[in-house]
Amino acid sequence: MKHPELSLHHLTMLAAHPLALIDAAAAGGFEYCGLRLVAPMATDTVVDVVGNPALVREIDARLRATGVRLLDIEAIWLQPGTEVAQLVPALEVGKRLGARHVLAVGFDTDLARLFDNFCRLCEAAARLEMTVGMEFITYCSIGTLAQARWLVERSRQPNARLLIDALQFFRSGAAPDELASVDPALLPYMQLCDGPRIGPASVDERRREARTARLLPGEGELPLAELLRALPPGIPLSVEAPTLHLAGLPFDEQARTVGETTRRFLATLSH
Repeated sequence: MKHPELSLHHLTMLAAHPLALIDAAAAGGFEYCGLRLVAPMATDTVVDVVGNPALVREIDARLRATGVRLLDIEAIWLQPGTEVAQLVPALEVGKRLGARHVLAVGFDTDLARLFDNFCRLCEAAARLEMTVGMEFITYCSIGTLAQARWLVERSRQPNARLLIDALQFFRSGAAPDELASVDPALLPYMQLCDGPRIGPASVDERRREARTARLLPGEGELPLAELLRALPPGIPLSVEAPTLHLAGLPFDEQARTVGETTRRFLATLSH
């Protein structure tokens, strides 16, 4: 049985420069990687790829040299002050580098404004032949599968998608059988990691878990096999598993561990 294609999510090793991330993805046997081109919050920092045409060319060359493809760009947190027009240069760089998807998060309690910004983002991405995946996160305004599905379906944007993050899916209380009524076309890829079956209670602890304390697939207690069976077969799996016990190792070594552990877990599913 052929395993799904794997992507190395940038958050798995956020300290990696984009060029180092691509090299790590190649070393770990990943078909794809994802790049953080947009700072989620004003307090976050990212390598300025968008404002550096020379670096964009270098990234493009490195992708071509390694054979690693760019799956998605992230992370567009739709906030009260979001101006979609200001995000277009990042979308254009994503398109230039071959990205197929844009990752978005709803972080605005004014749902009318959030809805409008989501539609505008979809329209901008559609002009570049990219989808926009709404990821629901328990400590954000769009925090459940039902809320994300409402936003995506109500938008009527042909390129609007749902993005399932395994950790957030289970932390939100969702169950795999809820995906049975979701159009498979809305689920082009998903984010994979593991964790304890019972999550932390406080928002701060949930944030900490999501950003630094995930487990690699098969190393925790989440019913990942059940979730994967509920998703469209063969979709790419973006491994998003930032974990402190790997941080500090060389990026290539981190990626090899992540890739080998994930493939070993997937092999158990085909028996």
